[in-house]
Amino acid sequence: MGVYRVRVSTGSSLCAGSNNQVQLRLVGQHGEAALKKGLRPARGKEVEFKEDVSEYLGPLLFVKLFKRRYLVDDAWFCNWISVQGPGASGDEFWFPCYRWVEGNGVLSLPEGTGRTLVDDPQGLFKKHREEELEERRKLYRWGNWKDGLILNMAATTLCDLPVNERFLEEKRIDFETSLAKGLADLAVKDSLNVLTCWKDFDDFNRIFWCGQSKLAEQVRDSWKEDALFGYQFLNGTNPLLLRRSSHLPARLVFPPGMEDLQAQLEKELQGGTLFEADFSLLDGIKANVILCSQQHLAAPLVMLKLQPDGKLLPMVIQLQLPHTGSPPPPLFLPTDPPMVWLLAKCWVRSSDFQLHELHSHLLRGHLMAEVIAVATMRCLPSIHPIFKLLIPHLRYTLEINVRARNGLVSDRGVFDQVVSTGGGGHVELLKKAGALLSYRSFCPPDDLADRGLLGVKSSFYAQDALRLWEIMSRYVEGIVSLHYKSDEAVKNDLELQTWCREITEIGLRGAQDLGFPTSLQSQDEVCHFVTMCIFTCTGQHSSVHLGQLDWYAWVPNTPCTMRLPPPTTKDATLETVMATLPNFHQASLQMSITWQLGRRQPIMVALGQHEEEYFSGPEPKAVLKKFREELAVLDKEIEIRNAKLDMPYEYLRPSLVENSVAI
Repeated sequence: MGVYRVRVSTGSSLCAGSNNQVQLRLVGQHGEAALKKGLRPARGKEVEFKEDVSEYLGPLLFVKLFKRRYLVDDAWFCNWISVQGPGASGDEFWFPCYRWVEGNGVLSLPEGTGRTLVDDPQGLFKKHREEELEERRKLYRWGNWKDGLILNMAATTLCDLPVNERFLEEKRIDFETSLAKGLADLAVKDSLNVLTCWKDFDDFNRIFWCGQSKLAEQVRDSWKEDALFGYQFLNGTNPLLLRRSSHLPARLVFPPGMEDLQAQLEKELQGGTLFEADFSLLDGIKANVILCSQQHLAAPLVMLKLQPDGKLLPMVIQLQLPHTGSPPPPLFLPTDPPMVWLLAKCWVRSSDFQLHELHSHLLRGHLMAEVIAVATMRCLPSIHPIFKLLIPHLRYTLEINVRARNGLVSDRGVFDQVVSTGGGGHVELLKKAGALLSYRSFCPPDDLADRGLLGVKSSFYAQDALRLWEIMSRYVEGIVSLHYKSDEAVKNDLELQTWCREITEIGLRGAQDLGFPTSLQSQDEVCHFVTMCIFTCTGQHSSVHLGQLDWYAWVPNTPCTMRLPPPTTKDATLETVMATLPNFHQASLQMSITWQLGRRQPIMVALGQHEEEYFSGPEPKAVLKKFREELAVLDKEIEIRNAKLDMPYEYLRPSLVENSVAI
């Protein structure tokens, strides 16, 4: 009984408003009342009105939205609803929405306090959470893009996705416009170079224009240098492969006359300064055939030494694994003729392209985030605190992944057209890599320790990943501690346990053998697992995504394909190298896609800066505020450090890290 002040916020994106009439119904613990006021929500507007309610409602639990269509259904994007009352001294209740309201149905919005099943002893929200999950499980079904891979959302086309997983209009327009621009640039470059013959590395400058980064220009000018070659394993676009050697790899067979090399490697090994990058995953993968022309793959091993000044320099490259009955593969050295050594390094960089894009980027970034997203939507109701914590970090992931499966790695997609693992090899590589995904490898403190990179001062990736993980961990801890007061509360949260099991046993197809948990038994375990989820969807993806334009735009530095087989002798010439590298069309397409996906996105949400407020109450807001303050401190520290570096490392700078896998 009394007057309630109601505020209704509509999204600011194109088409967010609606010409259909919307009415509200307040549901309290002791009663409910329909509000007489009818709304026609306008884009980007907040409407406020007061209404006298004769019924005694008690504490508000839900707001129900009724949208009536007239002739045409005009969807409405509702941000949130706030209700204060009864009277000026009454409490204010916050009802987050941030989704589309369609059709003639009723949408019930629970009050924004995060609640586990244990937090609802009277069962006031029990029916709502059960019905919501039942409906979600119909919308979010597991699919299997290719047999043997981790699961994905069952959506063949964009139209198969739930409307709330689709890009908003501004994002869609920007993405499709940039794609059209990239294809237009490709057509121009093709027409300008179709009749020309490429004879020298400088010829790649003919396509090296329009939208390149400053770092890409540094790469063009220095790509032949051993120091830059080694630097990329530490701080390039794929920093997830390098590890400190604990012994000389068994595959490294020394031909007669290379005793000095073996002794040098042993010396570095004893000093703890020997590192390796092993591309054995590529062994046995079938190479692509492009326009009737056979492409080629290698499975290199690189041994590198860490110098006192922090430079990581290659000592030896082996391009193929030894096979019984065949002579041992040659070992390429920095003392070999310049073109011989350069060609060996090009093979390594091309192999890194394959592992980076498929293993580090697609599998560990996009597809892993999709597993987390689908499991979250299927198992955690919107009232659950872990859902509220995770949902900003799942935005747009399902759509960008459907686009990738239909454009980049589809039949006759970009990989089939220009990448040496295309034509089916990319799927085989994903299967091999998927069988090796370990829980520890997704958690930087464990991963960096396992790979021996802790304390390597020239690994800015390692330093920034650790700092970012620690800040995220404190953020997650802050939210978890508000809702789980004991380990027993964790064990008794059946929705949480179902969610964890859904990720490990279903989405990841039984990854408990790789260390992923099937249950969460303590507050610490929840914090660690949720931090892993958020870091995977934010920092880890950014670390392997943001560098593409910098390191891949100059094609000889990281070729997408190789047109001649790996060398078995040391007689390579400039002509050999040019005949091996991508032709002008392949190189142009690599650059166009690199620009579209690697450019700084004009429509992006930086880590922790989402406008959506899924939690009500001051405590969660204080935790988020502290998170943002710590991110700002880290951002400033990285900025100060980078000002002293010839090559700034920015891929984990919080202001550049996207809040979800959205590109």
